[in-house]
Amino acid sequence: MAVDDDFEPRLGRLRAQPGQAGRRYLKQVLHARARAGGRKPHRKGFNGSRIGRGAVAARLLGSRDRFAAYRQRRVMVKTRIIAMGTSKAMDAARAHLSYIRREGVTRDGQPGQLYGAEHDKTDGRTFLDRQAGDRHQFRFIVSPEDGAEYQDLKSLTRRVMAQMETDLGTRLDWVAVDHFNTGHPHTHILLRGKTERGADLIIAPEYLTAGLRERAAELVKVDLGPRTDIQIEDRLRREMDQERLTSIDRRLLRDMDDTRTVSSVDHNPFHQTLRAGRLRKLAALGLAQDAGTGRWRLAEGIEDTLRRMGERGDIIRTLQRAFTRQAMVRAPRDIAIADPTTMSPLVGRVVERGLSEEAHDRHYLIIDATDGRTHYVDIGRGTATGLISRDAVVKLSPTPTEPRASDRAVIEIAAANGGRYSIDLHLRHEPSATERFAQSHVRRLEAIRRMTGGVERESDGTWIIAPDHLERAAAYELKRARAAPVAVDLLSSIPLEQQITADGATWLDRELLATSPEARHDSGFGADVVAARARRQQWLINQGLAAQDQDRIVYREDLLTVLRQRELRRVAGGLAKELGLGYAEARMGDRIQGVYRRPIELASGRYAVIEKAREFTLVPWRPVLEGHAGEPVSGIMRRGGVSWTIGRDRGGPSVS
Repeated sequence: MAVDDDFEPRLGRLRAQPGQAGRRYLKQVLHARARAGGRKPHRKGFNGSRIGRGAVAARLLGSRDRFAAYRQRRVMVKTRIIAMGTSKAMDAARAHLSYIRREGVTRDGQPGQLYGAEHDKTDGRTFLDRQAGDRHQFRFIVSPEDGAEYQDLKSLTRRVMAQMETDLGTRLDWVAVDHFNTGHPHTHILLRGKTERGADLIIAPEYLTAGLRERAAELVKVDLGPRTDIQIEDRLRREMDQERLTSIDRRLLRDMDDTRTVSSVDHNPFHQTLRAGRLRKLAALGLAQDAGTGRWRLAEGIEDTLRRMGERGDIIRTLQRAFTRQAMVRAPRDIAIADPTTMSPLVGRVVERGLSEEAHDRHYLIIDATDGRTHYVDIGRGTATGLISRDAVVKLSPTPTEPRASDRAVIEIAAANGGRYSIDLHLRHEPSATERFAQSHVRRLEAIRRMTGGVERESDGTWIIAPDHLERAAAYELKRARAAPVAVDLLSSIPLEQQITADGATWLDRELLATSPEARHDSGFGADVVAARARRQQWLINQGLAAQDQDRIVYREDLLTVLRQRELRRVAGGLAKELGLGYAEARMGDRIQGVYRRPIELASGRYAVIEKAREFTLVPWRPVLEGHAGEPVSGIMRRGGVSWTIGRDRGGPSVS
């Protein structure tokens, strides 16, 4: 029985009622409204649209007269935000900086020159050193539609960045490079992700998507004046017959009703002429159908189709420019645009490498292939493929997107163990497997978890495998293939003409000995290979490495080994003088240990220089050595190469 002296403490704010401890007043009101039958207000998720610098300027620019776009000088701005802070990211930033300063980007074909706010020549290494520890970096590509009218884009870029400083309220640390190697001159701008006070620079999404573009367009308009009526009409008339997505198409799509029908009628006679002419062009392309009485029905997916047609037109112009630079003549039937999802492997000579999407660092290769055709191939992110010289011989293969054998093994083991997988379970299920082999399956699961999710790892190292694991593995492979749709295998960095008399084991030699050599054709690179084969055969006969036996050529049994050793000894002689060390030839089964110095390109392939205290050796190079120059390495020389251990060998796992 309670008495007046009983006291029961209740946790919560002052005067809080039971069950409402710690609840704010607003939450109490909303809770009471919900209990009374009122609808709970919808709360949108956070999207960051109202944070960052420049939001006010972007909204003011976006609220201008909608007809100003006709008078405005158009400028395209592409933006990327790159995560920094890791050594891998810094290496990628250095590679990007080197690429935008590559040869052939200026009007006279010279390397690009880095400049900043105050100096026409700026040191890129110093700029990157200042970014050590930065969280992120901004990359912009600013491309005025009328950029060809500028002799120099530096002044425009500096004024754009000065206006950006005003809009964002802070000084900016940036460098830029102007490019004149495409049909539209443009500027690459790298911006540190720090304010002048050292805080992280956060820019409002509206400013990145629209504000910067409008500011640049304003400045171009000041320089060149507003568009005249004649210029506007000429541009729109040219759009009527273009096989790409145009501003007329966008207006038609906005006016389209639920049945995908649009009218060709417009109160403005000029715009009606544009609509009618464009609709007839779309009908000729099979993308529109006359529904009578001035009505037209647009095809499903017309927007994507026109975009693809525009991309194809851009690719064809890229091929034409490459043929002009290389003085090549190709018939239209001998030109192909490879689709990585359906293409067969290609072997050929590199005609050109370039950027297809500079904002996303996507590259292409133009290959003069042995099938007699010249192929344009999207090879994905630039970081996925190393440097490849022009005239190198390469093999391109589509990246597989099917689940791997290891994925099927994981499914099998998990099915026998209640949906779980671990190294111990693998070794019990497959007694002949090694722990190192099982660890490769764990690395695969970890990669899938990080990129796509779908697999869970428990604290004891056990993995929970879903029944649809193969579908998840295929999704992971498909995502990887978007970044690198093809695998690029360097067959020879030595041009075909030089291979004919090269004192080394060349790609031509491997082709001569192959039981099923690459397909040949009587035109293009295929014809060049046929001619080079005959000349290489005669060279080998003169060297005593092959003999004519009636109607066939008999090659020395150890031909490739003899040629490889010849070249290695010749090159090693020059390196011995340069390094002041003796040369030790590496043989099968030898333990290789020393400091990796650098790679060297030979007719026999790429080799690594491994230096010891008093001698050095040359061994086949492998991609795992990339970025480890000056570090100690060790491994065993085997027929397939060397399985390297990076760093001091302490008995840990090797890196193949």
